[in-house]
Amino acid sequence: MTKAADKKLIVGLDIGTSKVCALVGEVLPDGGVNVIGEGSSPSGGMDKGGVNDLESVVKSVQSAVYKAELMADCQISSVFLSLSGKHIRCQNEKGMVPISDKEVTQDDVDSVIHTAKSVKISDEHKTLHVIPQEFAIDYQEGIKNPVGLSGVRMEASVHLITCHNDMARNIVKAVERCDLKVDHLIFSGLAASHAVLTADERELGVCVVDIGGGTMDLAIWTGGALRHAEVIPYAGNVVTSDIAYAFGTPPSDAEEIKVKYGCALSELVSKDAKVDVPSVGGRPSRSLQSQTLAEVIEPRYSELLGLVNQKLIEKQEQLRNAGVKHQLAAGIVLTGGAAQMEGLVECAERVFRNQVRVGLPLEVSGLTEHVQSPRYATAVGLLHYGKDSQTFDDSDLEPKRSVTGIFTKISGWLRKEF
Repeated sequence: MTKAADKKLIVGLDIGTSKVCALVGEVLPDGGVNVIGEGSSPSGGMDKGGVNDLESVVKSVQSAVYKAELMADCQISSVFLSLSGKHIRCQNEKGMVPISDKEVTQDDVDSVIHTAKSVKISDEHKTLHVIPQEFAIDYQEGIKNPVGLSGVRMEASVHLITCHNDMARNIVKAVERCDLKVDHLIFSGLAASHAVLTADERELGVCVVDIGGGTMDLAIWTGGALRHAEVIPYAGNVVTSDIAYAFGTPPSDAEEIKVKYGCALSELVSKDAKVDVPSVGGRPSRSLQSQTLAEVIEPRYSELLGLVNQKLIEKQEQLRNAGVKHQLAAGIVLTGGAAQMEGLVECAERVFRNQVRVGLPLEVSGLTEHVQSPRYATAVGLLHYGKDSQTFDDSDLEPKRSVTGIFTKISGWLRKEF
């Protein structure tokens, strides 16, 4: 068995509320990612992105990583790890510096980014990502790549994503207990965006909603840059809970019923369709109409998407007031395990009054029958993130893909504290 490092492989580890997923990928000459190993296991000890039972998380991670190692025939020693939870915060900041030699150099770009990110944040938080949005030189605004341009002074707008120290430390501790090193910690919503969005969508304006078991991760992009990131601590598990209570069935069976027979729009369900619902306490199972199941699911999904829509309206107003492009002309992209339900796109289009699609991982080959699914969006995004970070010698640099193709010659910045 070869070590992953020897074969220059990348490993993405997505620890969610419902599942743990490990993907092993190799970078192709054309820049694509070839997935050669996949391992999944039910997630234990996680709730809404936070660790509530360390040993259970360790066992879940060990199981997923072992399966991925077997399939890829390699030994995994380090991973790119996703992070979510309501402790995630974001803010837009600006920095300004004089241009040292009348012409912008990479050192000037580094300097202005450093100035922009030097803002005071809460003592309990640390900076996770520093992502450039655009630059301005003297009177010229909206510059994507300032290197080589002439001017006197330069301003940078950046997007900061921060996380709670202890929340991050706990999930890293769980991974390190499995004898694994965490190369980088990446916000799940950013990773999912890398996997499912096109450059045109980011330019026109789009919102990615990664719907998992315990959290919904939001990432709003306009003008090619990330404008807002947020985590809503409600997601697919509340739908499962509703089914369990409505039909008096165990939560594990409720989850299976939701995945197999669920529909987010009751009018799409045949009135003759039936579903077998297990009971508790040794009672016999019952046969219920599928439409009744949809009538339980639809209002809850509408409520969840309504929470997202409320956030979108607030943030679009803030962007408008700041003079930044705020239209989401490319609509909404739903991804994550809970985005696979039948009728969800139609339900979402009614809530958002905008075009909606389900986001599948892009630019990936290999085990496509495994990973061409919304539930693998974050894990595939971690592979893309890792691929781009390997193009730098300095391990503290954030990969190019975090600025999503617009700053193809500008590196982002990451203050790595693990």
